[in-house]
Amino acid sequence: MADVIRIAIAGALGRMGKVVTAALADDPAFQLAGRFDRPGASGEGLVSADEAIAACDVIIDFTIAAASAELAPKVAAAGKALVIGSTGFDGAQLSAIGEAAKAIPIVRAGNFSLGLNMLMGLVTRAARALPPDAWDIEIVEAHHRRKVDAPSGAALMLGAAAADGRGVSLAQVARKSREGITGERPVGEIGFAAIRGGGVVGEHSVVFAAEDEILTLSHSARDRTLFARGALAAARWVAGRPPGEYDMQDVLGLKEA
Repeated sequence: MADVIRIAIAGALGRMGKVVTAALADDPAFQLAGRFDRPGASGEGLVSADEAIAACDVIIDFTIAAASAELAPKVAAAGKALVIGSTGFDGAQLSAIGEAAKAIPIVRAGNFSLGLNMLMGLVTRAARALPPDAWDIEIVEAHHRRKVDAPSGAALMLGAAAADGRGVSLAQVARKSREGITGERPVGEIGFAAIRGGGVVGEHSVVFAAEDEILTLSHSARDRTLFARGALAAARWVAGRPPGEYDMQDVLGLKEA
């Protein structure tokens, strides 16, 4: 791995693409190899995806699920590393990324915040200690009006952390919306609620509710720069790694041995 890591930025015209570009310029450990956006996009300094991929060591991708799933095989064919911050993937898109990860190292995370990833560990421990017949779990998240998916990727990460603490899969117990006469809440259900409005960067709370007390674990993002710093930390970590699909728990060394 070179001393200076060459970074290409996908979704360069998006909000996070611009923030990552600015953060990269302030860090001498990185060099901007190219910026690209959707086909046909125009802007100063933009190059084609093929040009950017050829010139870099790692691609940082904050776009949308469909674009990330399309990008991953191209990056795999070029033998480069990939950091994905997109969310809202369906099964086929996750399969495409998983297939690419057989050839290259990929870090995919719903959130690149150190604090949020620490929160995941706390949620797992709390869910393990608080029995589902006495403690209900609800996850509440809020984001800006421009966010296109719900629940957020970070909310799903927190739900998976809670489910892991209880020894079940999130798919078995998740309730992602409620409307009308829903009936009594099933034991062990993990509920989600999403708020969208204004310029909210990101708010996540995990509520453990018993009959006579409530425990709330929460995280607030105040500036998108923290996500850019996390993505750059992931890029530094993933460069030179063996093929595989990793997440920020791997990057930060938070997974239990």
